[in-house]
Amino acid sequence: MSTTKPIAVVTGGAGFIGSHMVDLLLASGYRVRILDNLQGGHLSNLAHVAKNPDVVLEQGDIRTLEPESALFQDVQQVYHFAGIGDIVPSMEQPIDYMATNVQGTVRVLEAARHGGKGSLQRFVYAASSSCYGLAATPTREEFPMQPQYPYALSKNLGEQVVMHWRQVYGMPVNSMRIFNAYGPRVRTTGAYGAVFGVFFRQKLAGTPYTVVGDGTQTRDFIYVTDVVRAFYMAACSPHEGEIFNVGANNPQSVLRLVELLGGEVVFVPKRPGEPDCTWAETGKINQLVGWYPQVDFSTGVRNMLQNIERWQDAPLWDVQSIAKATESWFKYLGKEG
Repeated sequence: MSTTKPIAVVTGGAGFIGSHMVDLLLASGYRVRILDNLQGGHLSNLAHVAKNPDVVLEQGDIRTLEPESALFQDVQQVYHFAGIGDIVPSMEQPIDYMATNVQGTVRVLEAARHGGKGSLQRFVYAASSSCYGLAATPTREEFPMQPQYPYALSKNLGEQVVMHWRQVYGMPVNSMRIFNAYGPRVRTTGAYGAVFGVFFRQKLAGTPYTVVGDGTQTRDFIYVTDVVRAFYMAACSPHEGEIFNVGANNPQSVLRLVELLGGEVVFVPKRPGEPDCTWAETGKINQLVGWYPQVDFSTGVRNMLQNIERWQDAPLWDVQSIAKATESWFKYLGKEG
């Protein structure tokens, strides 16, 4: 292993976005140290770099990470993706979400602060656009925080922690509010969630796509390679202490995704607490960092379809199983007032 290459740590580096971050860093000449507990991440996402001498994978949990962790020794850049997602489980297990996404972030910050003493150039936090809640669109970074469920709250609190570590300890940080990321290796868990995993499995099975509401709701889908390029450019930028939206600034309807995939649809009830539109106003990152997305939506979907068999083992959802899986959603978020 070369000793002259700069060092980057990627937490959650076996996950969807994290593994693409690893790819970009290796291509950019870094030694990459990965911390992942392999709960949401998968070794298959790193199989193509498993024998690369510049990659180190430590299987561990950020909730037990120690400040003196050797993994962070002499690190130049830290990319913090590790955490737990999904909306419904966050309502059912809020303690786990706060412990991982908030306190876990504190532990990663402390490991970076101690290990990166004299070497750390940037700590980049993976925040979530869910912090905006039911926001006006297009949504700018200074808009109010209106988290609608514990996952969104936990990610927003994590961002506050990151900014606080800058204020108190002078850590060089940036926070990236990711909108609707998609692309190869997109996360599929046992929980009902992101539309791509649901629809791709349904396409493989030849069953109807379960479209929420009337399908006219729009999402600012942003391709994963564009996301990690935004993170890397923000890490290398002279601008720090900043919060950036990371989206395509070009919302697409769920019905448009169905059109690109082809097939029949069946409709399921619209869910409370979900915006009709997510739309990142990206002027800030365009101007300060010089980042613009490069992969348009139809190209991104086409790229994913080339490896659709990866979703063969994903859960197959239908109207009945979705109703069962979203009971907590309606129970907790369906109240008036």
